[in-house]
Amino acid sequence: MVSFRFFGGKGGVGKTTVAAAHGVACARDGLETLVVSTDPAHSTSDVFDQQFGDVPQPVSAHDRLHAMEIDPQAEVDDHLQELRQQLGQQLSPAMVNEVSMQLEMAHQTPGAYEAALFDCFVDVMQNADDYDRVVFDTSPTGGTLRLLALPEYLEQWVERLRHKREKSIKNFERAAIGDQQARRMLEGDPIIDRLQERKRNFEFAGEVLRNEAAFTFVLNPDELSIHETRRALESLQEADLTVDGLVVNKLTPDPDPDETGTGAAFLRNRVSRERERLETIRSELEPPVVAEIQSRAEEITGDTLTAVAAELDTRPVE
Repeated sequence: MVSFRFFGGKGGVGKTTVAAAHGVACARDGLETLVVSTDPAHSTSDVFDQQFGDVPQPVSAHDRLHAMEIDPQAEVDDHLQELRQQLGQQLSPAMVNEVSMQLEMAHQTPGAYEAALFDCFVDVMQNADDYDRVVFDTSPTGGTLRLLALPEYLEQWVERLRHKREKSIKNFERAAIGDQQARRMLEGDPIIDRLQERKRNFEFAGEVLRNEAAFTFVLNPDELSIHETRRALESLQEADLTVDGLVVNKLTPDPDPDETGTGAAFLRNRVSRERERLETIRSELEPPVVAEIQSRAEEITGDTLTAVAAELDTRPVE
């Protein structure tokens, strides 16, 4: 069965690099692997030095590894266009323009952005049979948590909307035909069918996220990153989602013992503070530290990415 791993963390901690390296490690283990990025900066293309789109493509120089990049804004626009087409079939021309304006404003909100992006996650998970493992490079922590909270809340929301729609149709029929035998307008109603489809998607996503997925958080050895990770872990725990590891990224390397001067003193002082924070991470955060990755002077691509992959002590859910 396909397993899914999500890499989360605040912006700038190195999620994309770690997710890509993890994908390389999985492929080297002999697993057909797909890396999925939702980063608007398209950093996955930079890491692999290869352009990707919204369809999986083989990654050069890495057997059994594919990658894709989902453009969040394009998905929001597609989502809006799809709704407009559906409304054009269901509403009178007089109402279409007004409703279209309301939809336009609604799609400028963060909630619409997350909902459209969530549909992409569901689509990838539902069509992942060609892969043994799927690795998601998620969006920054706040957006990720809103995204992952959607299944539980929207299942209830969709059910309430469906109930109101059914009641509306029954009242409309009663007003239109009085005591005559009501037509079965609920059967095949496009709005109810759409709501039922989305409810099934939310139920599917909730089931997969809780039973076939695991989450690894990437953080840096600084106070802000630690606080952000602590809050994220609490939110995921409340959602009954499994976080099974932490990756501490961008650790400062020790200077050589014989190095002196201002630069060496600065590095030793920084390393000392980072070690204190690393101890805080180990002692105060529940998931174990599965990797400690040092900062590198060069860009992490090619052979350097393979070296980072070797440092990761995390494998997908079995």
